[in-house]
Amino acid sequence: MTDPVQLPQLDLTNRPSVADLVFAELQRQVLSLELQPGAKISEVDVAKQMGVSRQPVRDAFYRLSKMGFLLIRPQRATTVTLISSEAVMQARFIRTALEVETVRVAAEALGNADIEALERIIDAQDKAIKAEDKPGFHRLDDQFHREICMRSGLGFTWELIAENKGHMDRVRMLSLIFASRAAWEDHLRILDALKSRNPEASAEAMRAHLSRIKTQIERIRSENFAWFAKEE
Repeated sequence: MTDPVQLPQLDLTNRPSVADLVFAELQRQVLSLELQPGAKISEVDVAKQMGVSRQPVRDAFYRLSKMGFLLIRPQRATTVTLISSEAVMQARFIRTALEVETVRVAAEALGNADIEALERIIDAQDKAIKAEDKPGFHRLDDQFHREICMRSGLGFTWELIAENKGHMDRVRMLSLIFASRAAWEDHLRILDALKSRNPEASAEAMRAHLSRIKTQIERIRSENFAWFAKEE
């Protein structure tokens, strides 16, 4: 009989590591366009400004590079990647496939309390539009979609969506300059379909909502040409 494997005591406090915190903040700045496409960024500067060692910054840089948001080249400056229209469309395809099926389930799974919670989010979005609070609107947009997943018992779908939607998010932030009201109206249509307990109408409303980016991206690209990669 072999001796049992010796394992360390787990830390069950579930606190995020320094690398996770650095990654989360840098990802937020990239997706919100506070770190603009093409901007140079260095481990030394980030470590100094955030008051951490270079190792967690290096780890965060690597994770962001694997996601396609940083371009790391030996002996050259690390830069925030330009926006790829192809990557945006791939992310839209994945998100649409997941959310269309999720909202079909939601149409039959959500109760009155769930619908009321979604109504409160939509009311808050309306206030954000009137206040011209685009970051606030964007956060509420994500909350609306997340709540549909979570309240339908399909929280895992939101995890998958969150992992894949980053390339869409940079374009969505730019679209809010002219399309916040249209997005809000789309949410109203999705909610109306959910209230009617109609899976197909809910799916169609969600598909139409997520398809808007296909018609918006050319306008966004023409107005922010320097931030987009040159693609065939």
